[in-house]
Amino acid sequence: MPRRTILIVEDERSLAEVLAYNLESEGHEVHVARDGRDGLSKAKALLPDLVVLDLMLPVMDGLAVCRELRSDARTKGVRVLMLTAKGEEVDELVGFHMGADDYVTKPFKMKPLVARVRSLLRRPDAEEAEAEKVTGAGIEVDRERHTALAAGEDLNLTPTEFRLLWTLMRQPGRPFSRHELMDASRGGDANALERTIDVHVRSLRQKLGERAETVETVRGVGYRFNESAVSDA
Repeated sequence: MPRRTILIVEDERSLAEVLAYNLESEGHEVHVARDGRDGLSKAKALLPDLVVLDLMLPVMDGLAVCRELRSDARTKGVRVLMLTAKGEEVDELVGFHMGADDYVTKPFKMKPLVARVRSLLRRPDAEEAEAEKVTGAGIEVDRERHTALAAGEDLNLTPTEFRLLWTLMRQPGRPFSRHELMDASRGGDANALERTIDVHVRSLRQKLGERAETVETVRGVGYRFNESAVSDA
């Protein structure tokens, strides 16, 4: 894997140092910020490939930082791996809804976390995607422009939600397993990350609103895109 720039935003000094050491051992350039506002400032200055972002930060919390990153055109596509001591499903959903690409609860083992970082960094950037567009049920996804619209309105999807919807809409009616969807939307190490697909799907459905039923659950398999699920499609 080529050398990448990673920003760690973590106020716990010992954890930040261990994270930095392990990610530098992977050959990456690593920067550290101790609070949310400093992290946001460094993210905008460095434009890193990945931000490892703690949720509970002084000055400015991780959700606010993530929200700011996603609202800025220059940092909108930056990958975000959120760290938090909270482990309830509702907290995961909030994190993904705010734009996190992955979510790790503390305490965690370092090797699996580094593997998840590798997976996120292998994910192709939006600008690397070929010029393609898919439409169905009043939804339009354009990979060249990296836009996703429903009835002409911007869905404001996170990068992972965008790739998930793209994958489903490219082959409407075809059931995808959670393993396949995670592999398509994130890259390798799909087995370790497979359970988070359900959380991403819930967030995606919320953003689809009246078209939420187009992302249909296939019992015992996973999900598929059903464009006939919306009567006005």
